[in-house]
Amino acid sequence: MNTPAHEPVSLRLLDREFHIACAPEEREGLVAAARFLDDKMRELKSSAKVPGFDRIAVLAAVSIAHELLTLRGQHNTQEQSLTDGLAALRKKLDGLLDASVK
Repeated sequence: MNTPAHEPVSLRLLDREFHIACAPEEREGLVAAARFLDDKMRELKSSAKVPGFDRIAVLAAVSIAHELLTLRGQHNTQEQSLTDGLAALRKKLDGLLDASVK
């Protein structure tokens, strides 16, 4: 099975350039993610007491991870609610079908 060739992509984070290899179909998403990260890092840099690149990168990573985990939790809660609702509807439908058969 042939895998697509990985190509280097140039990304800028706080005016620093990074080269990352990725498959062509991942390029757009990777560039968008880097833009998002750069925006988050710039936001944190403006309010950081010690604006070192490494510190800002770690703060951005923790902030984004927190947002991701919060969204995952909300998604799981909504998914469980939907699953419960569908189970209740199925139970009602089964009850109606059983009543109509009798």
